[in-house]
Amino acid sequence: MRIPSLFGPATAGFASLLEILTYLSIAGSPTVHAFSFTSVSHPDLDLSSLGRVGLVGDFDAVSLYSYQGQSEDNTASDDFQSLLTPLPNGILTSLSASDGHILAMCPFTRKDGTYSGLFVGGNFTSLGGVHSEGVALFNTTSGAVKALSGLSGSVSALLCDQETNSVYVGGDFTYKNSSNAAAWVGTDGWSSLSFSGFNGPVTSILKADDGHIIFGGSFDGLGNSTSTSSQNNTQIINLQNATISSDANSTTTGYSSPRNIICSTGEDGEGDTWLLTDYSPGYWRAEMGFVYEPTKLRLYNTHVDGRGTKSFLFRRLPDDGIMNLTYTDPDSGDEVSCDASCPLSNSTTELYRDFTFVNVVGMSGFQIEVQDWYGEGAGLNGIELFEKNIDAYAIDSFNEPTCAGLDYPSRSTRTGSWSVTPSGSSQSEYLSAQVTDSNATTSSVTFEASIKESGNYTVLLYTPGCVGDATCSSRGIVNVTGTFATSTDSSEGSIQTVVYQTNDYEKYDTIYSGYVDASSSSFRSSITLAPISGQGDNITVVASQVRFELLSSSSSSGGLNGLYEYVPGSSNSTTDSAIDDAGNQLDTGASITSLASYNGVIYAGGNFSDSSLKNIMYCNDGNATSMPSGGLNDEVTTMLVEGDYLYVGGSFTDTDDGGNDDLQHVAAYSFSSQSWTVLGAGVNGRVNTILSLPSNISADINETTIAVSGNFDKIYAFGNNTAVAVSGFAVWVPSQKNWLQNLNVSQMEIDGELSALASVTNTTILAGNLESGGLAASDAVSLYSSDDLVLESLSVQVNTTVSGSSIYAGKFDTSSGRNLTILGGHFDATASNGSSISNILVLNSTDQTVIGLGTDIDSNSTFLTLAVVGDTLYAGGNVTGTAGTSTLNGFVTYNLVNHKISDSQPAPLNGGNVSVTSIAPRPDSTEIYFGGNFDAAGSLPCPSVCYWDTSEGQWNRPGTGLTGTILALDWISSKELMAVGNLSVSDNNTAVAIYNTKKQTWSPLSGAAYADVPGTITAFTPANEAVSEFWLAGQATNGSNFLLYYGGSALQAVENTFEDGTVIQSLQVLVTSTTHESSSLLEKDEILLVTGSLVLPDFGNASSAVFNGTAFSPFILTTAADGTPGSVSQLFTEKQNTYTSSGHHLSNGIVVLISFCLALACIFLIVISGVILNKVQRRRQGYMAAPQASGTDRPSAMRRVPPEYLFNTLSQRNPGAPVL
Repeated sequence: MRIPSLFGPATAGFASLLEILTYLSIAGSPTVHAFSFTSVSHPDLDLSSLGRVGLVGDFDAVSLYSYQGQSEDNTASDDFQSLLTPLPNGILTSLSASDGHILAMCPFTRKDGTYSGLFVGGNFTSLGGVHSEGVALFNTTSGAVKALSGLSGSVSALLCDQETNSVYVGGDFTYKNSSNAAAWVGTDGWSSLSFSGFNGPVTSILKADDGHIIFGGSFDGLGNSTSTSSQNNTQIINLQNATISSDANSTTTGYSSPRNIICSTGEDGEGDTWLLTDYSPGYWRAEMGFVYEPTKLRLYNTHVDGRGTKSFLFRRLPDDGIMNLTYTDPDSGDEVSCDASCPLSNSTTELYRDFTFVNVVGMSGFQIEVQDWYGEGAGLNGIELFEKNIDAYAIDSFNEPTCAGLDYPSRSTRTGSWSVTPSGSSQSEYLSAQVTDSNATTSSVTFEASIKESGNYTVLLYTPGCVGDATCSSRGIVNVTGTFATSTDSSEGSIQTVVYQTNDYEKYDTIYSGYVDASSSSFRSSITLAPISGQGDNITVVASQVRFELLSSSSSSGGLNGLYEYVPGSSNSTTDSAIDDAGNQLDTGASITSLASYNGVIYAGGNFSDSSLKNIMYCNDGNATSMPSGGLNDEVTTMLVEGDYLYVGGSFTDTDDGGNDDLQHVAAYSFSSQSWTVLGAGVNGRVNTILSLPSNISADINETTIAVSGNFDKIYAFGNNTAVAVSGFAVWVPSQKNWLQNLNVSQMEIDGELSALASVTNTTILAGNLESGGLAASDAVSLYSSDDLVLESLSVQVNTTVSGSSIYAGKFDTSSGRNLTILGGHFDATASNGSSISNILVLNSTDQTVIGLGTDIDSNSTFLTLAVVGDTLYAGGNVTGTAGTSTLNGFVTYNLVNHKISDSQPAPLNGGNVSVTSIAPRPDSTEIYFGGNFDAAGSLPCPSVCYWDTSEGQWNRPGTGLTGTILALDWISSKELMAVGNLSVSDNNTAVAIYNTKKQTWSPLSGAAYADVPGTITAFTPANEAVSEFWLAGQATNGSNFLLYYGGSALQAVENTFEDGTVIQSLQVLVTSTTHESSSLLEKDEILLVTGSLVLPDFGNASSAVFNGTAFSPFILTTAADGTPGSVSQLFTEKQNTYTSSGHHLSNGIVVLISFCLALACIFLIVISGVILNKVQRRRQGYMAAPQASGTDRPSAMRRVPPEYLFNTLSQRNPGAPVL
């Protein structure tokens, strides 16, 4: 589970994790990426006219959809790990998935300079769907996986060495007659090392400065000098419950059954001897439901009436191979080999003859084929089969036979309902159980092995693959507990771990390596397997077998103790080694888990001690030398040398001497000062891996950061840094002496476990179950355009792990010189002063301070809509509380100057389940309209829509006849208000109603009847500034979703939008700087932004998509705190949407000036046109200009006309041209 913080803009001089991952994607000198990623173009949004733009919702990480393969469906699984690499935008993408854990990687370049590929090791059985147990070769160019068949088991350590043309491999596996160590040589493939490996697991391999190879692990001897305890081959293979058959059986009563010779004492007689028909060959066959590896066959010959078997062969089943055997000749004492014909004696003094198998191979049955006989016919008097493996099976009938009379035979018991499952692709039949949360605690299997001598053992737990029984989709996790010794220290001789059973093919996990007490009347080692609780219903768990492998008995040792130095090319398996000597100075049973080298000095960490040191040391001239303060007080699991420091991780919490309790699971040792130093105050759980991440953290500083991964979920507080919740992954920045998660930088959200890292020529490959959802941003980000679209987190800390937590509304306020971002919803956050905030916060973007609205509002409130009028914030939703003497219901008012809830609140809204979903101040007015679900405001009946007049300080009802639930209010003009929702106007059901403020009447919008809407409307947006066109979206009654366009006359459905499971929360028409194909639904420079929790066909989950009138494209991807897909509730902007590109939009002043000029021009043209028309008309009527006398003002012939004549003629028609 993840609880990250949101961080503000990147501080100059520091890199974010985004930069780290982007660097990783191109690290390694060449400029061509090893993998080809197809980029996706972002929509060319023109956001300049909108001012600041924000996005809110329910998410923990957010990213723009930029590359094919990027997805919201990237939930990491603890069940298996993958190979990953960062996309160019820093988002991690999977290259190849395994069915287990990846524990080691190294790129291998052969001696001739040819690059072979990336060796990948772990406890998986397949990688990229290719069956390859423990190790595989990954092609970093094509992404193909090559199986490296030959090993059986798991690989924990890899060392690629070009000088010796070899890849040294260590782990818990077998290869031919070698165990736990082998080498892949050039193009030849697998090869045994000269010393045949070790008698215990290898966990670390290091190449020293002198070229020697150092192995570290849990072993005390080499593979070719394994302890040969006299009791080692005494596990009896169960023939009692096998299916037994034979042919050519004797007809003599009491001698015909082939079962007679099972658990026989060797005495001839009826019921104890099996005879064949006289003078006839025959066979005796045993078939089992499990695979075993026999090392010794014991046959008792019969002597009934001089009969007996003279020769036979042993054939393994089911592949019919004839086994090679050896036996001791009783006469000469020599060891003799046989295969196709092995002899038995007819001497009565030889009770039985033992045959040793030359090759130890697995089989599930065998056949004794009798070839020749003594006397009149063949027969046998007894048979026993032994193996050196000490196994206990979940199916109890596979365990040692009860008829053998053993004091402490292997056995198993179980609780709950288990059934036997055929072996399928696994070695043996096994038990399966279907568990639910209700019966998980009552289902278990307990194994008890027959431990005949005390000593150091490795304990393996086998898990059948899920492919064979087709349960991969339902396989779960089991809790494994074990007790192996009677130590008074409960931490010794016992284990508790979890095992993931999602492997494709059969695997085994090493669950314990250490001392085991022999079985006795007072103590028996036991291992219990049970499903963990909380996995859900219909989970499949399986139980097969456990195996105890003896490393050394209490009375023997192979001369080693967890360390071995190998000289490549040497045929001598023993060396006069200072490294070996240092290991032997430690207490018996040392386990070395990690090796490191600095200036020629070898450092070793693990679980070990002597009188002066614990769990970490360095080798000095053959001596195991203590680190400061006696080392560390618990196991060291990982080490890394970087610069002047040895970084150490593990289970420790202090030095061995005590006094430094800030060394919580992680520490650093300074080589120069020879002292321990802290990494903050550490983390709250075991650290499994520490790896270096190369990063450019500023323009002039190149710094390598330290990645820490393990079983922790918190970075401890230290200094001025509060505790930070994480999910198994943290990054230490050495130059800042702080965790990256504490630095005020934008960063990617990375969660999960990083188990290995490899740089391959031109890229970096990570291994683990990491997931990256994008920019770490809890529920809120800003969106802006530079050269491209960019997301940036806001400086707020929201706890996104609270169930149902989400931000639903945002508002930018720039009134009166303020620079505020207001967020409302249902969430918990932290103020700048450290106090708690519930459900609504105010971020001052100038000084980055965050405040809440106080405690007057009930913590279970949810805010859905925000509006600012003057200096007052109106915040509505499902809001309750008390402010002074005022009761809050539906909304609250808050003074943005005094930063306090207003003393005088409007009367609360009333009704059942009061909710305010929209607040719309009327333009150029003191009226504020509230829409939602309510019946009255104070004592005033006022259903659905009511307005508060700030000048009069009272509620008013806008008209009558409207009822229903309001989703949104939007002003068409200062005189018309649009209401959207499930409405009724004078008993006419409609989705949209119009309110006329002058007439104070409501009327349904023509063409928007509610009958034309297929379900509940959840989102609305205007399509133009006049609101004459708009979009609706919602949830249909059949569970699907719908999207409707209103073009001015009717609603039009958009078909084939989203798949089931989609929830659309908001819509917004945005302008683009480029055009797209013509559409009847959108202008060429417009797109429709859809947000919510979307499921796009042929893509999957997205939190936002864009629609260009013909097709949808994913736009924004988010993940929630638990790694599942998140959602975006709303896009909000600083300025009102004008639905016009900034490139074509003029300011109001210029528009007025142009209009004025155009008006003057029109008047001028009208006047000129009138003058011209008048002259033309007069000329047509015969008027001519009178001649002018030179030098006079008036012609002599002109006479005065009385005024009344002129006025009397105005109403008369023109008499025509005057007659001269």
